[in-house]
Amino acid sequence: MKHTNSEFDEHASLHKLAHFLPAQAALKDFVHHNTLHAFQNHKFFKAIQEASQMFGYRTSLSIEEYRTLYAQGRIQPEVLTRIVSECHSPDKVAYWMEILLYKPFLTPIQKRIGALRHGWKDYYKISIDKVVQPILFRLLSNYLDQGISINSFPLSGNGFLAAVRDLESHSVVGFMRTERARKFLLDEQTGVAQLLDLIVGDASLYEQYLFDQQFTHPGWSGIVSVIEMQPETLLDQRSISLRELIIVELIFEIDALDQKFGDTWKPLGIHLPEKPEPLFQVTESSEVFETIALWQKAYEWSYYDEVLAGIAKPNNLPTRNANNFQALFCIDDRSYSLRRNIESIDPECATYGTPGFFGVEFYFRPENGKFLTKACPAPITPKYMIHERNRRDSNKNDLHYSKRSHGLLQGWLITQTLGFWAAFKLFLNLFRPTMSPAAAYSFRHMDKHADLSIEYNEAESKLEKLQVGFKLDEMAERLKRVLGSTGLTGNYAPLVYVVGHGASSVNNTHYAGYDCGACCGRPGAVNARTFAYMANKPEVRALLRESGIEIPDSTRFVAAMHDTTRDEIEFYDDQNFDKALHVLHEKNVLTMHQALQLNARERSRRFATIDSSLSPEKVHELVKRRSVSLFEPRPEMNHAFASLCIIGRNSLTSHLYLDARPFMNSYDYRNDPDGIYLEGILNAAAPVCGGINLEYYFSRVDIQQLGAGTKLPHNVIGLFAVANGVEGDLRPGLPSQMIELSDPWRLLFIIEQRPEVVLNTIKRNKSTLEWFENEWVHLTVKDPDSGNILVLKDLKFELYTPLRKEPPTISEAAKNTKDVTGFIVSQTENIPVMQFTSPL
Repeated sequence: MKHTNSEFDEHASLHKLAHFLPAQAALKDFVHHNTLHAFQNHKFFKAIQEASQMFGYRTSLSIEEYRTLYAQGRIQPEVLTRIVSECHSPDKVAYWMEILLYKPFLTPIQKRIGALRHGWKDYYKISIDKVVQPILFRLLSNYLDQGISINSFPLSGNGFLAAVRDLESHSVVGFMRTERARKFLLDEQTGVAQLLDLIVGDASLYEQYLFDQQFTHPGWSGIVSVIEMQPETLLDQRSISLRELIIVELIFEIDALDQKFGDTWKPLGIHLPEKPEPLFQVTESSEVFETIALWQKAYEWSYYDEVLAGIAKPNNLPTRNANNFQALFCIDDRSYSLRRNIESIDPECATYGTPGFFGVEFYFRPENGKFLTKACPAPITPKYMIHERNRRDSNKNDLHYSKRSHGLLQGWLITQTLGFWAAFKLFLNLFRPTMSPAAAYSFRHMDKHADLSIEYNEAESKLEKLQVGFKLDEMAERLKRVLGSTGLTGNYAPLVYVVGHGASSVNNTHYAGYDCGACCGRPGAVNARTFAYMANKPEVRALLRESGIEIPDSTRFVAAMHDTTRDEIEFYDDQNFDKALHVLHEKNVLTMHQALQLNARERSRRFATIDSSLSPEKVHELVKRRSVSLFEPRPEMNHAFASLCIIGRNSLTSHLYLDARPFMNSYDYRNDPDGIYLEGILNAAAPVCGGINLEYYFSRVDIQQLGAGTKLPHNVIGLFAVANGVEGDLRPGLPSQMIELSDPWRLLFIIEQRPEVVLNTIKRNKSTLEWFENEWVHLTVKDPDSGNILVLKDLKFELYTPLRKEPPTISEAAKNTKDVTGFIVSQTENIPVMQFTSPL
């Protein structure tokens, strides 16, 4: 029967619920995001207080942890004093310092979520979730399965609820153990409000009951909500909605209650002596959260003050001449360290940073591939497609990875034959790890010898739902945007490398989190090849010439990809050079390989199993072996240290050592007086870089609820998510192996541009403005006219004077070692900001 109730708006409640659930996509698209995106319309500290009191999340370090950091010198006393004096009147500084340093706090988190449904245990003495969730999770994992299951879920084509109804009606033994629940399931008119009438009884509590219910398994509910809104997150798409999940779960609850009590039990709402606190009641400020806010600001600005002191200091290093090559890299923090090492080896090169999809948005289909994969930032829906043709190297299969091993007879035969060899191979791999078909190898994403359909093909486009390839004017438009925004608009070197990045690993369910976020969690090789092809096309260069960008006929763009886990590089389409270019290319390749060895050695200081004092060549071999080790839960540190997003010319930071901290987006304010290029950069960098930073932040401070816990007990569920065991909730967020060395700071943006231009730019896009206005990230600018540093507060720029006059020189810090790189690799902790007195 159809039910209506004026006190319960089902559509509005489901929309609100979906907004607060985790929004993590399937593993193949693992792209970072702000974990608390639902609170982003509030100021940061108000938001984390509300999230904590509403859902019981830990949203910061504990006060004792902050005090420990203060005692260790990680939080500077002068910075803490400045923060307190800025937030409170001068006569209150001593009062607040006493609270911050000495007052004891008992801070148990009192969450409001779950209070209503706890009544099942209080009044009926039943743990309803233990009865319902095992069968519900099995249903969901089988329905959404992407290829693990031998026998596919019988699909009706009409969605999850219809499929469950079909199974119930055609099975000898159904899911429902009681007749009333079975009738509810088979009745297509059964609705959410009707079931809540029976279970809760009080319409004013219906919405809160749904939140309580779905947040007992936010991982499953979150993935269902994502699939409902973005079906393409599954390659083998399934129709499912949050409403269908809720209806099935409510019916299972009725079945469990009828099984235990018969059909005479009363709704939960009539047993309550008083209603629980409303989930969304206004959160009052408290002394403990004010204390946390002061500590967090001081923790962040103790580091940011170091950075801004270095940025404020004029760069006295000589200007680089790009006689050998120029290279476009992704803004990724892992590319920054490689860029720094490349420039340390070859003083006659210049590197630039831009988002690693290189401005070309499309879906990619490998040859013989069944599915399209997005190769651009997740929020973009491209209308273009590029497919691979004439692949030479086919993906190798391994007989050990076969569904036949699950069959009764075939499984026994395989176990008795190949099984022994598999055990021996596993034993050998423990001592000498090697690449295998089980590894996610970044260079397999695309065959370097294959052709790509980069040019527009009208005939093929008519057969596809997307435009195959790009037209000439579309190519020129994308090149102009990238070259113009980075400042790479003239004085071209003979060779310009376009370097995407990917990552290789094994035993790593979160592998997509290591690839390029700008490519939707995939390697950037196809994007690099596409950009280089466009830039080499004479007709496109002619169109660029009309826009004032003159690329000499003698300049050649060459695509490449950097594997950030193995520190390897592969070049594409680097044939048919004339003799001079060939010699120069070989020289540049040697430079990059030397830089990769130094980069691997620098990264190895974080790896407990590698001796970083060995030669760069030896360390590099150990790093590559480590990347394919089955027993290695940390293939690389990924974005664990990313704390900065720097948008400006290379001269802004080339005199500074910033460890592995910054996202680096090249930008020349002189080419952008109205902030048009800057707007495009910030519209992408704020949600992408800010999202990466905040997912690390929240996973770090609450590894169990906002993170994924340790990944060692994780099982892959249906090839789309991970869970502990086979019957637990899905784990959103990041595992401890990715975040345990991370500092939970908000991202600091540093932009080289006039402050009025920056302010006008961020105001043009409301969603971008929200990141800065509500302080989910910090924003500072270096005014190129005055050289002053200004910080954004309440949408106004205020002069910032660093407390530290200037960072120490790296040569002074390294005086007891033979060289600078020897000093760097000898450090196991984060290295503070330092400056170079001469080129590295």
